[in-house]
Amino acid sequence: MKTALLTGLRRIEVVETPSPVLRNARDVKIKVEAVGICGSDVHYYVWGGIGAQKIRYPQTVGHECAGTVIEVGPSCRRVKVGQRVAIEPALSCGQCDQCKEGRPHTCRQLSFMGCPGQAPGTLSESIVVPETACYPVPGALSPPLAATVEPLSIGMYAASLGTPKPGMAVGILGTGPIGLCLLLALQTDVGPAVYATDLRSERLELAKRWGASWTASPEEVDIVSAVADKEPRGLDLVYECAGQQSTLDQAVALLKPGGRLVLVGIPESPKVEFEIDLLRRKELVLQNVRRQNEFMDSAIQLAERRRADLEALITHLFPLSQVQTAFDLAAAYGDKVIKAVICL
Repeated sequence: MKTALLTGLRRIEVVETPSPVLRNARDVKIKVEAVGICGSDVHYYVWGGIGAQKIRYPQTVGHECAGTVIEVGPSCRRVKVGQRVAIEPALSCGQCDQCKEGRPHTCRQLSFMGCPGQAPGTLSESIVVPETACYPVPGALSPPLAATVEPLSIGMYAASLGTPKPGMAVGILGTGPIGLCLLLALQTDVGPAVYATDLRSERLELAKRWGASWTASPEEVDIVSAVADKEPRGLDLVYECAGQQSTLDQAVALLKPGGRLVLVGIPESPKVEFEIDLLRRKELVLQNVRRQNEFMDSAIQLAERRRADLEALITHLFPLSQVQTAFDLAAAYGDKVIKAVICL
C-alpha cells in the first residue's frame, strides 16, 4: 500500500509499505479516504518536532482522518464492515488514574497518531486502530468533511473550557482552522459577542460569515486599543489560537480583571513569557487545552448541522501523489489556504 513518510525537513515522500493487519480482537482496519493537514503536522514538516517530540526519520504523519471500515476483529460491536467513520487519534489506556477520572486525553500511556515514538500516522491507504477510536458518521458528511470532525472536536472542547455565557465579550486570537472551529462551537442563539483577529483576510472573512461580531488584522490596527474602544471594561474570555508571543501579550492586555485566558495554539518556541505584574494584578485565570475530551460525537452532530459552513473551511483538496505540494502550500499559507485535505 502507499504511505506518506516524512524523510527530512520539508521532505515528504509516498512509498510502498506493508498493509497493516489486525492484532487484537477489537482492532478495526480502515480504508483511509481523507486526511486533513493540521498545524501540528506542519510543525513536524518545517521544524522537525514540537517541544520534546522530535522526528526520527522516516516518520508517518497525519491524524485528522476519515474512512470506511474494511475489516473488524471478532470482539468488535461498535462498528461493522462498510461503515464510514471519523477517527479519534488519541489512544488512551483506559486503566490509569487519568482515564478513570474522566481525562483520557491526558492518559499516562497516551499514544497519538502521527506523533514521534507513539502511534503510526494516518496518511496511508489503510490503517488499523482500536474500535474505540472509530466514530460512525452520517452519509451526509463527505470524507473531507468527516476528516474535520477531529479539529472540530478540539474547538468544541476548548469552547467548553472557557465556560462562555450569554452577554460575555470573547476574543479569538488566530482564526486558523482550530480558531474557526472554536468560533463555530460558540455560535448559539444566545452566544457571546466575539472579537476575532488574524493576519489573513480570507480567514477573517470566514469568521465574519460564521458570526464574529468584529474582526481585524493586527497588521492593520492596534488590536488592544481597537477592542478597548468597544469593550472599555475588557474582555471576559480570550482564546489564544495562534501560538505566538504577540497574541499572548494581546490576550493579557485585552482581558478584564478576573478574566480567563484559554491557551489553544501551539507555540513554535518551547517557552513563552507573560507580563507577570499585569497577570497578577488582574488575577487572570490560565487554562490550557490538551486536544479534546469526549467531544467527537458532539462534533459529528455539529458537522452535520453546519456542513455547508464546514465546506467553506476546506479550501484545497489534493491526491496522495501531491502530498508534498499540499504540505508546502499549508506551510507557506499559500493560495489563501485555510484547510488542505489529502484525498486517498
